[in-house]
Amino acid sequence: MSDFWVTEAMNGFGMTVQVEAELCRRQSKFQKIELYQTAKLGRLLLLDGIIQLTDFDEFAYHEMMANLPLFAHENPRRVLVIGGGDGGVLRELGRHPELEVMEICEIDEEVIQVAREFLPEISCGFDDPRVKIHIADGSEFVRNHPEEYDVIIVDSTDPGGPGAPLFGEEFYRNMKRALRPGGVIATQAESPYLLPEIVARLHAVSRRIFSSIGYGAIMVPTYPTGMIGACVASDGGDVRIPKREVPPELAAQLRYYTSDVHRAAFANPAFVNRLFA
Repeated sequence: MSDFWVTEAMNGFGMTVQVEAELCRRQSKFQKIELYQTAKLGRLLLLDGIIQLTDFDEFAYHEMMANLPLFAHENPRRVLVIGGGDGGVLRELGRHPELEVMEICEIDEEVIQVAREFLPEISCGFDDPRVKIHIADGSEFVRNHPEEYDVIIVDSTDPGGPGAPLFGEEFYRNMKRALRPGGVIATQAESPYLLPEIVARLHAVSRRIFSSIGYGAIMVPTYPTGMIGACVASDGGDVRIPKREVPPELAAQLRYYTSDVHRAAFANPAFVNRLFA
């Protein structure tokens, strides 16, 4: 099988990528996992037909999902990642020597296995000795860990299949209970072009639970509509303003996140602000 095209289609939008070879296709007990070698974008991972990442632009999503909440916190030490079985968020967290604990709760162990085999430059996040892996349902996991984390990052699939419980209000309330004082959450919050009703609902849920919230836009060309967002929320001050400067040694490693990009990401266009009215 060579030189063909793979298309993700949703709500009238689509993203089509030219691929050269199929590297992996398997059905876990939760979802279909596919991995391809593309013609121009490196490797491509799909879950249930939805693009999760390409080598070409994964850095944008993973840097922002990790650094928006970390820099919205004054002194993060303990972080939980829910989902994120490809390891990309863990890789970015690993660039922060101040972190003491990095736990990940992934429901589908086979996603981790595929990433470890086929995406070593992304899944290298699992190699950090601070990482502890839990194979469990994230919505159940946070319920049983009150006041334990400074930052919780939800790197979920779309609101269908195994990711569905991660978009409900009960889950957000349980995340708040799992935070230590001043804690911050960041959740994958979809595109306002593609799923405006989900963006509006997550913002409304967060506003009922936290005192400071923001929708941060992230440019990712290989996601349908070319963008996605992170819902960032806290009771520890304005999440839209970085609490710390990016150290020079970290800045030299980053390709997307800066303090200016942090602030700019939360400057939403008018049509997005109307979703939050």
